[in-house]
Amino acid sequence: MAKLIFITHPEVIVDPAIAVEDWGLSDAGRERMIRFAASDAVADIRTIWTSAERKAREAAVILNAERRTGVRTNPMLGENDRSATGFLPPAEFERTADAFFASPAKSIRGWERAVDAQARIYAAVSRIVAGHDDGDLAIVSHGAAGTLLLCKLRGIPIDRAHDQPFQGHFWAAALPDMEILHHWMPIAPKV
Repeated sequence: MAKLIFITHPEVIVDPAIAVEDWGLSDAGRERMIRFAASDAVADIRTIWTSAERKAREAAVILNAERRTGVRTNPMLGENDRSATGFLPPAEFERTADAFFASPAKSIRGWERAVDAQARIYAAVSRIVAGHDDGDLAIVSHGAAGTLLLCKLRGIPIDRAHDQPFQGHFWAAALPDMEILHHWMPIAPKV
């Protein structure tokens, strides 16, 4: 049975002077992704898609190094648009993310609404799945994007209770119907 494996990028280098979408993986994130890329969990991947954000692209390139299938980019797989605020200090970011998930039909501080991000991500993944023909399919993206899609596929309301515990997790769904096989699991232990 072929699977969709939705992977979130691991730890990044946080730099308030750089746009969030241009942040790259940290050494710890890179190491975790290398271990995951060599694991049995992703042994049957035949196709890799990623968001256009640097951290996701870097994680996808590491995943591809084990299989050399190529990486396709789709900007619609990006994280919820938070450009209205840009970088927020961690505590402020967490409060804003809580509000984003708690009020999915409202724009929180100018952020893309959760319902709109969910519709965008679901449409992009549905198109990718419709064109997929063999083996496992990996999508390397972001935490909120994965949580919104997971909620949609499970048919449950958007809720941060279903979010990954920290960066660098994955869930899987059967193809082509996208029935969830398992929820968030860490790509590798934190270092």
